[in-house]
Amino acid sequence: MAEVGGKIRLFVHPALDTGAEVPLAPEQAHYLFNVMRLGPEAPVTVFNGRDGEWYARVTRVARNGGALRVFAKGQPQRRPPDLTLHFAPIKKARTDFIVEKATELGCARIAPVFTRHTNSERLRLDRLRAHAIEAAEQCGETHVPEIVEPAKLDRLLDGWDSARRLMFCDETRMARPAAEALAEAAPGAPWAILIGPEGGFAEEELTRLRGLPFVLPVTLGPRVLRADTAAVAAVTLWQSVLGDWR
Repeated sequence: MAEVGGKIRLFVHPALDTGAEVPLAPEQAHYLFNVMRLGPEAPVTVFNGRDGEWYARVTRVARNGGALRVFAKGQPQRRPPDLTLHFAPIKKARTDFIVEKATELGCARIAPVFTRHTNSERLRLDRLRAHAIEAAEQCGETHVPEIVEPAKLDRLLDGWDSARRLMFCDETRMARPAAEALAEAAPGAPWAILIGPEGGFAEEELTRLRGLPFVLPVTLGPRVLRADTAAVAAVTLWQSVLGDWR
């Protein structure tokens, strides 16, 4: 079925159904017609994060636009587990990497958090969302994670919904291994993961996190991991124990 719609996948905004016309943004038209050299009737696979995956064909080619026509249904809409990734922003390229991999690994939401030792406090959410969309297009996903406005750690914890467990990745390794600790948790509950900054959490942040009843402190192994590596490792462990990889 993948060949019916073509190997190129595009995230689009309009509702999708048989016969729907999908107008192309200028950057999408440039990619399809100038980079990929597609012409009329060329197949393209589209999704909007709501209606599943659909197959379409090029019906109009224009320099600054164009259009597709939907003709068949592909895979149904997938909903990821209710998992939010909180991470302290780092250098731009590594933050982009975290967003890309969190999308590929199946996070429902990506929510930057500012801690005492966060080195980077300038974020362009439109850029992060563009990276999430590109990752979803490339990995065959039908869902694009929500990119949440960043928040300071204290404020985030003040307003926390205690029904959501928080897997706190403690870089001091004063905690149980993540896989062991997660194995005792009941599946199906909403969760979040917290990854700290490159400089580590401040002592008062560590003390508060360890004392909260909804927090599950874990260690990611005997090595000190970079923040971007820790994010990938933590989501992978959670997905393999409690998520949709089981």
